[in-house]
Amino acid sequence: MAFYAFNRRNDDNLSQAEKELMFSIEKTYDLYHYLLLLVLEIADIAAEKIDMALHKRIPTTEDLNPNTRFVDNLILNQLRNSEDFTSYISKKKLSWVNSHVPRLLYTKMLTWEPYKEYLSTTTGFSADKKFFISIINELFLTSEDLQAYLEEQSIYWNDDIEYVSAMAEKTIRKFRQGNLQNTLMPLFKNEEDKEFVKVLLRKAIMNDKKTSELIDKNTTNWEVERIALMDILVMKLAITEILEFQEIPVRVTLNEYIELAKYYCTSKSSTFVNGILDKIVKEMRDEGFLKKTGRGLMGEALTD
Repeated sequence: MAFYAFNRRNDDNLSQAEKELMFSIEKTYDLYHYLLLLVLEIADIAAEKIDMALHKRIPTTEDLNPNTRFVDNLILNQLRNSEDFTSYISKKKLSWVNSHVPRLLYTKMLTWEPYKEYLSTTTGFSADKKFFISIINELFLTSEDLQAYLEEQSIYWNDDIEYVSAMAEKTIRKFRQGNLQNTLMPLFKNEEDKEFVKVLLRKAIMNDKKTSELIDKNTTNWEVERIALMDILVMKLAITEILEFQEIPVRVTLNEYIELAKYYCTSKSSTFVNGILDKIVKEMRDEGFLKKTGRGLMGEALTD
């Protein structure tokens, strides 16, 4: 997003580009917490409905014996007890209180087949974990209401929901039974990781002429006219990483950016980007541009 914004703005302000980069990363991290919080919000609505039914003037047998499987979900309870999670939510003041989305999703969930199956199956930590993940990966990702709402809240969330859902799934899969302090993903692994993204952006901007020439040389005029801007930016970032970060294997870089093309570009982009990058890597290797060093890179020229 920051590289895209820089290209659209068409100026040379590297400092501003870095600020936008860090801001966009923080917004993605907000969304990661926001989606996890949404599951809790839906569970709170479910608990509220159960309580209201119990206090009817003439409750039914079902009202008096509610199925609390979802509201008692063990993953929900662990998330509520996570100091990392609750502290971040409080600090960033993230809330679904004034949104209609949680109730829309709760209503949709009531007729959702996985929910019905979950309520009728044997309880257990693994089943609770599996259902929690299915809420994020299936219920959330298919909700047009949720996607429209997120787009209204932040321009940085337009294309991030699939990526963030994958982050949330990876987090929940690491939860362990009996551990009330399961940790969430950090914003950055370490300072080196933080510095890497800043340097990558800076180098991508500084290498723009070189990467443009490489892309032009390895595409026909017909292709260049039809390449989407996001495809070009993904390729420029990949080429920059290959050229500037000698310790990263070429194949690792290619795999990462092909996956990025799947997230942020068109449905056919990953195949197209892969083909062009393969040509460019071959050219760089033939001309001696690639000088990969470090452990695990021996023989890379033979395997890539």
